Amino acid sequence: MSIDSQTEQSGAFRQVIRVGEHTFHADVAPSLGGQGSAPGPHDYFDASLAACKALTAHWYAKKHGIALERVETHIERDDSKERQGTYVLKVKLAFHGALSQQDKQRLHVAVAQCPVHKLMTTTTVEVVTEPLES
Repeated sequence: MSIDSQTEQSGAFRQVIRVGEHTFHADVAPSLGGQGSAPGPHDYFDASLAACKALTAHWYAKKHGIALERVETHIERDDSKERQGTYVLKVKLAFHGALSQQDKQRLHVAVAQCPVHKLMTTTTVEVVTEPLES
């Protein structure tokens, strides 16, 4: 799997990102010189956790016959200490459907183990940056 990003217009920040058959955009806030026309990289990082938790809940529910209809995920970011090495994402979840308290508890346990949560908290990520050969 590869992801490609390129500047949309010369001299601008806005990026066109392609992941397989999907195309989306990234930008930075006007205070940083961008147009604020799309989510920024941190937004996508945080959103990946929200999406992973929701998708994990649906996967778990289907696997275990739990009547989950939909999931709401809300992420609050506290990046005030990011430069000191602490980036806090507070996750709030709501599970909807004909669910018992036990079902909801099982779903909470499952989403705590979502792959992106694990990646963010237990894995050493190595980033190798090198020139793109054209």
